[in-house]
Amino acid sequence: MESSARITERAESDENTVCADGKDLAYNVFARGCPSRGTLENVTGRWGSLTLGALHDGTFRFNELRRRVDGVSEKMLSQTLHALERDGLVHRDARPTNPPRVDYTLTPLGHEVAERLLTLITFVEGRMDDVLEARGRYDETRAARPEA
Repeated sequence: MESSARITERAESDENTVCADGKDLAYNVFARGCPSRGTLENVTGRWGSLTLGALHDGTFRFNELRRRVDGVSEKMLSQTLHALERDGLVHRDARPTNPPRVDYTLTPLGHEVAERLLTLITFVEGRMDDVLEARGRYDETRAARPEA
């Protein structure tokens, strides 16, 4: 695993990052102006990751997807889908029927991203007992400590 000092050094460097195999990386998510930051935000944000995870199960119409991603507002789902479509992760298929029908599905790139996200989601779900236990210990410690 890369040390935090190396990550900081890489982020502050004006040069391209070099992979272990010697190839230059065109993008560096740790650099302030790197466009990959926006895509990472779209993918890892609450609604982006849940939307990609839901679409991994197949094609959905807007309201089906909204029900699948419990708690997302119509506005947020619409914004999320637009961002993911712009990044090439989601395909929007609008059919000129009456009433109009719009289906959303993952692109091959979106499918690849969703696979990786689902690995993380499954891991987090599997470790929630540990997380809840840690939260309980933290909360007990904070409650016992007087505020300064």
